[in-house]
Formats: sequence, C-alpha cells, structure tokens
Amino acid sequence: MSDQIKELLNLVDNSLSVDGTTVKVLDAAKFRKNIGKLVERSALASDSSAGWSRYLIRAAALELGIYAASIHELYIARGRGEVPMTFTTPAFNLRALSFHAASAMFRAANKINGGAFIFELARSEMSYSAQRPSEYVTNVIAAAVAEGFVGPVFIQGDHFQVSAKKYTADSQAEMQAVRDLSIEAMAAGFYNIDVDTSTLVDINLPTVAEQQALNCQLSSELSAFIRANEPKGVTISIGGEIGEVGTMNSTEAELRAYMDGYNAEMKKIAPGKPGLSKISVLTGTSHGGTVLADGSLAEVTIAFDVLRDLSRVARSEYNMGGTVQHGASTVAEENFNKFVQNEAIEVHLATNFTTMFFDNVPADFRQEMYAWLDANCAADRKPGMTDEQFYYKTRKNAVGPFKAKSYALPEEAKVKLGAAWEEQFDKLFNLLGVTDTKNYVEKYITTAKVAPDLATYVKADVAAEDVSDLAD
Repeated sequence: MSDQIKELLNLVDNSLSVDGTTVKVLDAAKFRKNIGKLVERSALASDSSAGWSRYLIRAAALELGIYAASIHELYIARGRGEVPMTFTTPAFNLRALSFHAASAMFRAANKINGGAFIFELARSEMSYSAQRPSEYVTNVIAAAVAEGFVGPVFIQGDHFQVSAKKYTADSQAEMQAVRDLSIEAMAAGFYNIDVDTSTLVDINLPTVAEQQALNCQLSSELSAFIRANEPKGVTISIGGEIGEVGTMNSTEAELRAYMDGYNAEMKKIAPGKPGLSKISVLTGTSHGGTVLADGSLAEVTIAFDVLRDLSRVARSEYNMGGTVQHGASTVAEENFNKFVQNEAIEVHLATNFTTMFFDNVPADFRQEMYAWLDANCAADRKPGMTDEQFYYKTRKNAVGPFKAKSYALPEEAKVKLGAAWEEQFDKLFNLLGVTDTKNYVEKYITTAKVAPDLATYVKADVAAEDVSDLAD
C-alpha cells in the first residue's frame, strides 16, 4: 500500500481498508464522521490523491448501500399511470460547497422518507464552479454517507447543450464535445442526462416540423450514443428539450413535431432502444430570473396550463413521464405546489441556492468575491446596470475561483449556511410532494449497482471550456 493511500485512510481514522482496488468499510460510524476530509481532498488536491479520495468514497458508499441510479423506470411508470401525480421531482444544481449543500438536502429527505429528488450540474456550471462530474458525484455520494441515507441517488447532467455558435463554426467538433462529456459523466455516475439541442431550433423556418428537424436529428444521435455507451444494467434517463428558444411558450404542435421526428430517427439509428423519459418546455421563465435595479427580482408568470397540457400529451401519446420546468428558482414559493397540480414530472432549481450562499457567508468573504468580480467580470457590466444587477448576474463566476476559500470558511459559517439550505429544502420538498416518494423509488428503480472503475478517477482532470453562451 502506498504512503498516499495510507495518508487518506488516516484522514478517515482508518475506518476503511484497501487491498489492491478492493475497499472495505471497517467502521461505518467513524467513516461517516470523517468523510468530509476525503471530500475536501477530492475537491482541492492537484495530485492523484484527489482521484483516490473519490474512488474510496464511491466504493465504500456502494458497500453501505448507496449508489448512483437512473430515474428512468420511475418516470416511465408514471407515464403508464402506475405512479400517482402527487409529486414533482425537484432537480437541484448545487454549485457552491456542493457536499455541504447535498448534506442539507439529504437531511431534509431523511425527515420525510423522500427518494424522488435529483442532484444536477450543467455543462456550463462545470466550468465556472470548477468541478467536473467525478468531483460532483463524490460530493453528493459522500453527503449521502455522512447523513445516513441509503438507496439509489439520482445525479443528472443538466443542459448537456450544443452551443449554436460552436456548432456553426465546426459542427462535428461541437457534437464530439458533448459526446465526450457524456462519456465522462456516465463514467462518474451521472445516470440521468438532459440532451439539449434546442439551441439549434430555427423559428424562422415555415413549418414547426422544419423548425424542430435539426433538434430531432441531433438529440436522437446523442441519445443513440448514450444508449450505446451506458453502463451494463443501467438505462440512462434521457430528457429532450423543445423549450429555451424563442419568446413564445411551447405548444402541442412543437411537442408532437419534435417527438415524432425524434422517435422516427431513433427507430433508424437505435432500433429497439428506449427513448426519452421526459421533455423540457418553455412556459415563461428564464434562467436566474430578471433582477431589477434595486436587486429584487421581477415577478415571474408561468403558463402552468402549458405544463399540464403538454404533460398529458407526453404521457398519453409518447409514454413519457411528463414535462420538465426549467428556471423555477425565482418562482414565488406559494406557487410551487402548482407544479404538482399541473402534472410536471420535474422542476429545476439552481439560482436561489447560489443566492443563499452569497447571503449567508461572512460579509468580508462576500466582499472579497465581489471585488474579484469587479476586476475579472467588468466586461459584463452594461451601461445603466446597478451594482445589485451586476453582482447578481456575475457572482456565479466567483464560485470556482473561491472554492478553496469556501472550504476554509469557519465551521460555524458552514453550519449556518447548511441550516439555511436545509430549511429551504424542507419547504420545497413539502410543496413538491416529495414525502414518502422513497416508496415509489424502492418499487420501480432496478438500476444496477455499478462498481467504480479506478481508472476513471486516478487521471488528469478535463480542462475547463468556454461555456459563456450555454444555459445553466
């Protein structure tokens, strides 16, 4: 055993043993208590100890009954009418101190026997939060260990999006970039992937079918690629997208045009393979919301009837779980139960948890990050923009550069932040009907418990890319 591995085992008070690549849990309670030390090494180390920390956590978690899973079967059962429409699955993008945020989320879930909830990270977020898929999965799985959660954990690639600008410049290179990301993500444990080629919808074409044609073709190509490379025993939950383009809400005609084209392509290039489990639509929201000059957010009006009507078409005609709502963090809390009432299968939440991070960290640390934004994001300050608008728009860019200092915050600051996050998760889980959804997860999820591959962990991290034109 190398000195490096011995050092890592010492960090967790020798609660694990390692023989080659075989990891055993010798003392689960001691491991839970000390796992945060491995998480920090995973996040901050620049040598192979980062990869080994991730491997140890993933392997030990599997022995404790915690494993990455796909939510595909649950969503398809909902499409068949076997799962009641009493909940909407929340999907949370945890950009800052992801381990601490995920721990708060598991604490909230444990109180209510919750099981249908998703941790996700978009292609864009991986760059500015400075965490690749293997680190993010480590943070989430380690949080489950720390909080005593047992069972499948759903981790998702949000907006695995094709950049319209890069596609125009070099279509093959841009498609390859998304394929490469999908391979990296699946190897890490992202068993749910939202394929987003809606950036290439051309609303200027004469018919809806023509507008959606390229979207159908490329999303089916990426889906077939995912199906050809998904781990044995895992059916990746794949989401498609007709929203996020134009200014008009999605329509039944767009849904049918996209799904008919998508299914026809899949029959040609991946016959017999499962298709989509859900579909993202546009209902009037935007990512991050619109911030006013005083720092408050503009009121969001959601076309809930679009979610309901398109969900019914998705289930009855295309055997999917239903529609997905993006950009919901800025929706008034009293409206969250309307996602359930209007039969949305999934809702994505990100911005508010980043806001809570900046609101709850010590004031001097926040000011240090804002000073960095002044110096490094000055080009994003538009004429007439107030400080409140500028910092609201750009502050996500400080998450990665200040990752190490975030981990180094005083323990009481991290406890305060975790408590604030937990309270918010409590509210959202209640409003979205997540209580007792673990019962449905246990009934329908049969994803294979995939063992980690050391080779995918102990290697150089992938370099960050320019994602300035991609959605979160």
